[in-house]
Amino acid sequence: MFRLHSSLSDSMEQFQDLIRDQGQERLCPLLQTKWINDRHWSQKPSQRIKANSSKKRKVSLLFDHLEPIELAEHLTYLEFKSFCRISFADYQNYIRSCCMKDNPMMERSITLCNGISQWVQLMVLSRPTAQLRAEVFTKFIHVAQSLHLMHNFNTLMAVVGGLCHSSISRLKETSLHVSHEVTKVLNEMTDLLSSCRNYDNYRQAYSRCAGFKIPILGVHLKDLISVNEAMSDYVEDNKVNVQKLQALYNHINELIQLQQITPQLDANKDLVHLLTLSLDLYYTDDEIYELSYTREPKNSKAPPATPSRPPVVVEWASGVAPKPDPKTISKHVQRMVDSVFKNYDHDENGYISQGDFEKIAASFPFSFCVMDKEKEGLISREEITAYFMRASVICSKLGLGFLTVQYFVDRIQWGDCEEQVMCSYLEKKVHCVVSIMQTAS
Repeated sequence: MFRLHSSLSDSMEQFQDLIRDQGQERLCPLLQTKWINDRHWSQKPSQRIKANSSKKRKVSLLFDHLEPIELAEHLTYLEFKSFCRISFADYQNYIRSCCMKDNPMMERSITLCNGISQWVQLMVLSRPTAQLRAEVFTKFIHVAQSLHLMHNFNTLMAVVGGLCHSSISRLKETSLHVSHEVTKVLNEMTDLLSSCRNYDNYRQAYSRCAGFKIPILGVHLKDLISVNEAMSDYVEDNKVNVQKLQALYNHINELIQLQQITPQLDANKDLVHLLTLSLDLYYTDDEIYELSYTREPKNSKAPPATPSRPPVVVEWASGVAPKPDPKTISKHVQRMVDSVFKNYDHDENGYISQGDFEKIAASFPFSFCVMDKEKEGLISREEITAYFMRASVICSKLGLGFLTVQYFVDRIQWGDCEEQVMCSYLEKKVHCVVSIMQTAS
């Protein structure tokens, strides 16, 4: 891949002057080079798709009440905005470096993909019984079907990858409550996204889609690297390999052109805020596995689960850990809290009911900490803001181990007998939790 050289830019400007002198000024825009390093133009498509804050677009903020199509639409809204922020120059930089270093827009897209995959796993694992976990699993299968119909292949890969993750596929008791029809759909999705024959099934489905579509970005980045490595920069007599430049341009331009096709979505601004904060939370694979084994220990007597073939997520998506930005998280928390009070503070007195708060908190994978309430049965704006800010800090610094313990401690304190089975688990970590809490206070 070649960098834009200043002397080449100067030569092109001189060429434009020559064309103007010949009375062909209309051809000058074809010779512009400054747009290559300009990020502003690539952000315009994402500005066309707006979240609707109108009261006419009323949706629930509760995960259990949301229809799969609503979740798919709002995940597509977030995915498309992230996809549109990737500029021509970002693709060039990736080709040159083969990594995400100093490429924040592309890294943000990867972080979103990984965040969705983790969120899917955690929403399943957050349910205490096998039946409830199977219901969430089934719901995400329906979300995946909607994503497929919308031609959002990147988020489809994230959702199916989360459902096929070994932390979920090992849940034998849960799989007993999943219908054969749902399992069949999952197998069809994994076949579609399979890496066999260089993602041939996906490529065929992708090529058949007309209009709006979001590609599996990693597959197409892999193609760019392959072209760059397979073709030499120069040919005989030290001439620039124009065919290579054309091939790379065609690949990148195809991705850029997809940003111009705006989807017909009616996203709810409040739900966007809640999902955005949910996807900010970060956990390691070890922490997710620990919770999986807590839900269903290895010595479970349930018969083996029917294995599913997980799609092989391309390497670019692995190993890129999100970097929590305190300012961004704070902004997301404030937006989410504003949305909550707009929808649930019916008396407009700065409080919501404890029942509404618990339902909203259930839309996140876990309850994070004990809520200190000023008024019995009511939660203030300040309290709910502090709650989610503390949760975000814990997630980004202390990890899921702390959250899991805190969650089960709260449940036992509330007298929920079903969580008494966690006592042995708690004994291992309670001293660590106490020391962390003392340090934090």
